Amino acid sequence: MLSFLSRLWEVLTRRIDTMLFACALAIVAVGLVTLFSAADQNVSRVMSQVMSIGFAIALMWLAANIPPQTLSRVAVPLYVAGVLMLVGVALFGVVVNGSRRWLPLGIARFQPSELMKIALPLMLAWYFQKFEGRIGWKDFVFASVMIVVPVYLIKRQPDLGTALLIAASGFYVLYLAGLSWKIIVGLFAIGTAGVVALFTLGEDAGPLAWFHLHGYQRERVLTFIDPTRDPLGAGYHSTQASIALGSGGVIGKGWLNGTQTHLDFLPEKHTDFIFAVFGEEFGLIGNGLLLILYILLISRAMVITANASTLFARLLAGAVTLMFFTYAFVNMGMVSGVLPVVGVPLPLVSYGGTALISLFIGLGVLMSVSSHRKLVTT
Repeated sequence: MLSFLSRLWEVLTRRIDTMLFACALAIVAVGLVTLFSAADQNVSRVMSQVMSIGFAIALMWLAANIPPQTLSRVAVPLYVAGVLMLVGVALFGVVVNGSRRWLPLGIARFQPSELMKIALPLMLAWYFQKFEGRIGWKDFVFASVMIVVPVYLIKRQPDLGTALLIAASGFYVLYLAGLSWKIIVGLFAIGTAGVVALFTLGEDAGPLAWFHLHGYQRERVLTFIDPTRDPLGAGYHSTQASIALGSGGVIGKGWLNGTQTHLDFLPEKHTDFIFAVFGEEFGLIGNGLLLILYILLISRAMVITANASTLFARLLAGAVTLMFFTYAFVNMGMVSGVLPVVGVPLPLVSYGGTALISLFIGLGVLMSVSSHRKLVTT
């Protein structure tokens, strides 16, 4: 019996990166503690999150045990399936709060944009691996088209925040594949000019900028520039989140004692703005510890990326790593008021099963790259 348990434990843990998994579990634990407070001590909601975590970890283990070479074989069908599901959302999707983002699957709903967080980098990594050693400007153009298609479909839902972040994950692959610095600087300059024009000219910025945004997105931009413009409307989220973070001080008000949270001043407190709940109750010290956990997780992921044995594995691992960084940075910046509100969850902390699944699969991909590199080199 003891030998069976020992063998079972070896099978379950042989592909698991200990440091990466430990950091992820620590962040998840922070999320559950904060969710219990944010959900007004609603045990059923916490248990729902626990069940999602268990399922996500199982998928992480499965991804960790699939060799990168096998992952490359499913890149094309997974990408095509993701695009088709996004088209399905546009045609038959479920509308919630004015957004058509979910695809009904009978007993449950699925958000295909979460699938694209993995499918797009996987597809791009496969494409550049195919042309390794002879990658030219035509390949970058074709790869850009592969990025634009799902990003446009997600933006139409509308879900501009997720669209921009998925576009960023695709851009990371282009950068890691060797996109020229001259092109990167040029695109950055064009983008910066567009943002400046959007911020300074407002409605005079032209149809390619201002009029291409939805009404609520325009209000978010204007409110980001001037938070006092509509403090009880478009600026309410940012204002209340800033108050919550500031009122936490250095040591916080204590678990379950956040006034902004429990007096219902803070909206979306269990999803996009859960960082404000955590900051109010655990203060600057708690925020610092959470930030250290993210830094440790991302640092370990960067080491795995640097040691990847193939171009495909390096591009995929790098995109997943930078995706974690971007999501954490954007959410914390959004809640802190230094970035516009774009509706991005805090990785492994915010409530939501679909996001958890995609993030844990990403961790599984990193573990696969790490463990199978060892097999190749030994």
